[in-house]
Amino acid sequence: MFDHLITPGGMSRRHFLGHMATTAMAVPAMQLMTAMNAQAAAGTKTTKSLILLWMGGGPSHMDTWDLKPESEKNGGEFKPIQTSAPGVMISEHLPIVAQQMKHLNIIRSLNSKEGNHDRGTYMMHTGYAPNPTVVHPAFGSVLSYELGEKLGPDFALPHAISINGPGEGPGFLGMTHAPFMVQNPTAPIANLKPSVSDDRLERRLQMLSLAENSFGSQKRGQGAADHKAVYSKTIKMMSGPYTKAFQLDNEPAELRDKYGRNSFGQGCLMARRLVESGVTFVEVQLGGWDMHNDIFNALSSNKLPELDKGMGTLVEDLAQRGLLDSTMVVWMGEFGRTPRINQNGGRDHWPRSWSVVMGGGGMKGGQLIGATDKDGVEVIDREVGVMDVIACMAKGMDIDLATEYTTPRGRPIKVVDNGKPIAELF
Repeated sequence: MFDHLITPGGMSRRHFLGHMATTAMAVPAMQLMTAMNAQAAAGTKTTKSLILLWMGGGPSHMDTWDLKPESEKNGGEFKPIQTSAPGVMISEHLPIVAQQMKHLNIIRSLNSKEGNHDRGTYMMHTGYAPNPTVVHPAFGSVLSYELGEKLGPDFALPHAISINGPGEGPGFLGMTHAPFMVQNPTAPIANLKPSVSDDRLERRLQMLSLAENSFGSQKRGQGAADHKAVYSKTIKMMSGPYTKAFQLDNEPAELRDKYGRNSFGQGCLMARRLVESGVTFVEVQLGGWDMHNDIFNALSSNKLPELDKGMGTLVEDLAQRGLLDSTMVVWMGEFGRTPRINQNGGRDHWPRSWSVVMGGGGMKGGQLIGATDKDGVEVIDREVGVMDVIACMAKGMDIDLATEYTTPRGRPIKVVDNGKPIAELF
């Protein structure tokens, strides 16, 4: 009866129930094995936020963070430039980011082992390889679960938000921790304002409440409770002042230009506004990195200038506003690209030795972690695994590294499974 009701971001009741099915009606038996921070008072802003800059398709680390100009066969067309971090050099097509490298760290020795788009995306978001017996929560949903609820019931913005794409799901943590999707930060959010009068909306909500309470009283599982919670928070967000965080028109035109008048640049600006408002996790997606052909032209004329303006201005803006110490910024994709340049002038999938970037959130900045050989093929110093990256994110966000959940089927799952934070970053 209520399939016509739509949440902001475009999730219908039917779509919601479809998601619930994929998470196996999660959480009815979940037991926390971690203690909440006893000093966190209801209604106070969490001390930490994380912005994930997600490069869908597999970005070329060889042409961004780990150039090899001395390699005749693998080096490519770009030259490295000096940055604000002594001894750290990056691509000439990232001059704005280069000015902010004193705040950031490059891990140049990641071995993620997964060279498939879907599997790599899942692993980099969760720390785990896909498994048919369990759907792991993405790290943004972990932050929503662990930190978001500390903001209290009066905080009406979602705790996890994904811009320009849906993001990875909450797995067994349940749909209340699924990322809220902003499809296009340069346009109004769909369905954010009611299309009917206040009186009619109130009557509809009363009917919905009757149906949900009746359904929930029949002990139909966690899905019913999640549905009610999602809609309750949606209505609160629609009817309050909280949507101002999404309104980029409130920003100076000069700053919007500086970020870049495109979906990624404006998404980065929106991310800054959201963490400034207290949101725990924001993912900003920039797709189109799967460059098997003509990679150097595509990077220099399009992708790298777009990344440079958005990412560089974001870090600068956070630092100038005093937000960088409490906001971690992480740049990654599902894998890197081959050191070897193929016959079509592109690079192929490469998870064996590639780079991620992270900074802020109380981390030290301006450091290089690990190294690859002169051709970029082998890790020759300090190999880092995906769980080590997750451990760095958890430590930076003040998540207990021993945090463990029990899935509805009784399986223990750790947020950090054998990973260790990189000591030099903290």
